[in-house]
Amino acid sequence: MKEEKLPPGRYLSIPEVASLLGMTRIAVYRKVRAGEIRAIRIGRTFGISRSYVSSLLGEDIDRARKLKIRRAVKRAVREYGDLLRKLGRE
Repeated sequence: MKEEKLPPGRYLSIPEVASLLGMTRIAVYRKVRAGEIRAIRIGRTFGISRSYVSSLLGEDIDRARKLKIRRAVKRAVREYGDLLRKLGRE
């Protein structure tokens, strides 16, 4: 995935989101229509909020999500720690 800064403005167009996500604009449009990507109707086109795109890109991770990730990592290390250490030596 490319490292790009989000364009200025409150909402992004489908082509802009497609470029940031490394998808075709048709694929993004289909995901919007299917409800997999949240968007609002602006005239004849769709707008996708910058903050939502940031969360899709993993730039904004809230505290609850960080805690969930931390717990998952601790559990994986607890359950598979020995195996991970052995794989690390190979």
